Amino acid sequence: MSAISIVLVIVVAFFAGMEGILDEWQFHQPLVACTLIGLVTGHPTEGIMLGGSLQMMALGWANVGAAVAPDAALASVASAIIMVLGLQGGTTDPTKAINTSIAVAVPLSVAGLFLTMLCRTIAIPMVHFMDKAAEDANFKAVEFWQIAAICLQGVRIAIPAAALCVIPAKAVTSALNAMPAWLSGGMAVGGGMVAAVGYAMVINMMATKEVWPFFAIGFVLAAISQLTLIALGVIGVSLALIYLGLKESAKNSGGGNGGSGDPLGDILNDYE
Repeated sequence: MSAISIVLVIVVAFFAGMEGILDEWQFHQPLVACTLIGLVTGHPTEGIMLGGSLQMMALGWANVGAAVAPDAALASVASAIIMVLGLQGGTTDPTKAINTSIAVAVPLSVAGLFLTMLCRTIAIPMVHFMDKAAEDANFKAVEFWQIAAICLQGVRIAIPAAALCVIPAKAVTSALNAMPAWLSGGMAVGGGMVAAVGYAMVINMMATKEVWPFFAIGFVLAAISQLTLIALGVIGVSLALIYLGLKESAKNSGGGNGGSGDPLGDILNDYE
């Protein structure tokens, strides 16, 4: 990996770490982080493929109260770097590199969870420094400690990314090629199952009688090989707009008739 690529990867990793807290530009999302790393290292197609697979896994991850979800930023950045190093060795099958990177994303996300908890623990005294600066009306100090705490989250991803970048590409390629077929096949199956579990978690959270018809329609349409992903996306957007239009119409005209304001829900209730 060239020096420029390493610098750009570290920059992406730094922003991904900060975005894990800020949630402004979504750099920590696997689809964004892996695509950017693939782009700056000359493997955009593989980066998109890896990011799309990991995004399916991370769909069900969310911070709820004091419960912190696995770290998508470190999982995305580190797995993308491992994939790139494997591909730059010259003899690794791209499919094997992607499948292996997907499989190692889960333990990497757990490691990232430990790092983010460490950073949040370190940030506790920074809050007290900010309180003291606020009492003294030192607003520059308040801003300094706030920026320092956010940058700390970026550094926790940038340092592991820099450490991975210095690993020789041939060493990663040799390790991937030395994997027996049963292990690489198992990683491919495991990676697919992890993505399916993430999608199933989202479906479980969204599962209502109003949503299931749309899920069934999308499932059936996805089986039609002549339809591309763009066509499926257009159909999905169209169905969403139709539903929103019916819902707004029900609110404006049927609100006084005892309806719930959900046209599909009212129709289904009539058949219960």
